[in-house]
Amino acid sequence: MSKKKPRKTSPTKRPETEPRRPVAVTPTSPCPCGRDATYRDCCGACHQGRAAAPTAERLMRSRYSAFVVGDAGYLLATWHPSTRPAGLEFVSGQRWTGLEILGTTGGTAFHAEGTVEFRAHYTLQGQAESQYENSRFVREDGAWVYVDALPPA
Repeated sequence: MSKKKPRKTSPTKRPETEPRRPVAVTPTSPCPCGRDATYRDCCGACHQGRAAAPTAERLMRSRYSAFVVGDAGYLLATWHPSTRPAGLEFVSGQRWTGLEILGTTGGTAFHAEGTVEFRAHYTLQGQAESQYENSRFVREDGAWVYVDALPPA
C-alpha cells in the first residue's frame, strides 16, 4: 500500500534564507509567545505554514517566537515588501526570554490595519534587557504582515 504525501500549504511565500539556528524549543514545549499552548499548536503552526495568524497580535506573537527559534525565513515572509530588509542576522548569544503585550488597536478580522505595543525581554552577555516597540501591521493579500515600528509618542 502506498502512502500519500501530505499536501503542503503555505499562507505566505518564504524567501530563501540561511539555515535556521539550532532550535531549543521542541514541538511539545510551551509556546515562547506566552499563550497557553504548545509550540506545535501555536506559533509553530504559523512557522510551518499550517496556519496563518488571524490577528495582528497573533502575528506579533508568532514573529517573537520566530526570533526565539531563529526562523529568519518566517520573519522575512511576514514583513511588508515595502519595508522588508534583504536579509536578517541574529545577534550571537542573544536569548529571548519573554513577551509582554501591552496593548493593541485594530488588527482583528474586521480591520485592514492594527498596532501591537509590546515589550520583548532577552538576555545578552549575562545582562537582562528588553526591547519596547509599538508595531504597525496591515493586511497584504488577506494576510497580516509587519510594516514597521511607530515612532515614540
